[in-house]
Amino acid sequence: MRKASITRRTAETDITVDLTLDGTGRYDNATGVGFFDHMLDQLARHALLDLTLRAKGDLHIDDHHTVEDCGIALGQAMAQAMGDKRGIRRYGSCLLPMDDALVRAALDLSGRPYLVWKVDFPTAKIGSFDTELVREFFQAFSTHGGVTLHVTALEGINSHHIAEAAFKAVARALRDALEPDPRKGDAVPSTKGML
Repeated sequence: MRKASITRRTAETDITVDLTLDGTGRYDNATGVGFFDHMLDQLARHALLDLTLRAKGDLHIDDHHTVEDCGIALGQAMAQAMGDKRGIRRYGSCLLPMDDALVRAALDLSGRPYLVWKVDFPTAKIGSFDTELVREFFQAFSTHGGVTLHVTALEGINSHHIAEAAFKAVARALRDALEPDPRKGDAVPSTKGML
């Protein structure tokens, strides 16, 4: 089983992540930010990751540090759990509809972090959650997970649906990329011999 546990403590946040890549989609997330917990639950469920994440952050200021640092810690946990990436498919993509929203995600577990984000939200908030933090999460996750990640919203008029479709699309792409490739055995999926 590919697993990792990460603890990240700063003056702004205290975060623990327990992650199993070969999971069943079980989740138990508590960050103090309700909408963000809902998104992390979607990520785990649709990527078939088992994820337990606990975060205590400076929410009296705002949600920014908590959301960003969770992205950092989750990216670090995924990179650690993947190890040398032997046998994985490496690439994944998904075109995900959710009511009015249609989001495309494509990714490469290359070790080369890069985020292309083409997602506009019609509102600045979803409840009390700042929609700009969706990008902040994925930027941190991409950087610390070593993921080349492209996310594009092709349609959407409801901010909740757009955000949720983005998390689900990335999750489904991750599921494909992390799965063992039965034709490759334990080979590293690169002509370089390492990722």
